[in-house]
Amino acid sequence: MNLFRKMALAAALAGFSPSPLFACAACAGGKTSAALAQGMNWGIFTLLAIVALMLTSIATFFIFLIRREAAAQEETVPEETLSGAKI
Repeated sequence: MNLFRKMALAAALAGFSPSPLFACAACAGGKTSAALAQGMNWGIFTLLAIVALMLTSIATFFIFLIRREAAAQEETVPEETLSGAKI
């Protein structure tokens, strides 16, 4: 057997062999898991609120720029152009 086959066989045996799984403190349960899960949820919602605030701020800034550009173009257009008369 060559080296590649030996490594593949070892990886397959390691992958399919039963072993104990150890959950983290948040998933294992117990006295502190409810408080820990609640804290993690608050952290997730806080980060979600920050991302939403930043995206809303960026969108508001671009809307402001678009409105400002439209207002500037309306001020610079001569009256003769608006009435249809040629200059």
